[in-house]
Amino acid sequence: MQFVSWNVNGLRACLTKGFGDFFQAAGADFFCLQETKLQAGQVELDLPGYSQYWSYAEKKGYSGTAVFAREPALSVTEGLGDPALDGEGRILTLEYPDFYLVNCYTPNAQEGLKRLSHRMAWDDAYRAHLQALDAKKPVIACADYNVAHQEIDLKNPGPNRGSAGFSDEERERFTMLLAAGFTDTFRYRNPDVTGAYSWWSYRFNARKNNAGWRIDYFLVSDRLKDRIADTPIYRDVFGSDHCPIGLSIEV
Repeated sequence: MQFVSWNVNGLRACLTKGFGDFFQAAGADFFCLQETKLQAGQVELDLPGYSQYWSYAEKKGYSGTAVFAREPALSVTEGLGDPALDGEGRILTLEYPDFYLVNCYTPNAQEGLKRLSHRMAWDDAYRAHLQALDAKKPVIACADYNVAHQEIDLKNPGPNRGSAGFSDEERERFTMLLAAGFTDTFRYRNPDVTGAYSWWSYRFNARKNNAGWRIDYFLVSDRLKDRIADTPIYRDVFGSDHCPIGLSIEV
């Protein structure tokens, strides 16, 4: 099975920057989006052969997730079941006969870590959500997790230490998530690869200079890790400040 995950940073804008070409070229079985920045009815996508699942934020032009799937889901759930966390359209859980697919856009801790407490609550609830699913059947989870886990996952770890996305608290929560029974698929297949990033600032020619961060991930239940076939990062695909990432796995 082929999976793609992409933070499109506004789907309407991305549609004018080659989204359709990449979607067709990828030919994925599951195509997951974060930060769609849409409300219901604001875009109509003609995607023959795909079921479309959407979660919208209450705030217009903000957040939002979507999954386009060749196989209809047995069930679809929005949110984490906590009203304090579920108003921003950040998570979709699709159930299939042999696995769960979870697509997530993790809250940003923001400048000065002013939203860190909300982020910590999200991380704890998300980890519990994946663990509950994993107790029933294997999980494939993709997200813009808004954290570079290790120093190898960003170009300039020193100056960014303590900043949003590279704070000790966020990195520790990600360590806890992996310890709860999940595998970072890219790092499992590429333990020592450097310069592999999925997000670049629009400033300072960051993408041209590959001064980026790897904050987009596919995680799988540990019992699936030996089935991972490929974990591409499509760094040459533009249209957003993130590039798409992929996962090929037998489930």
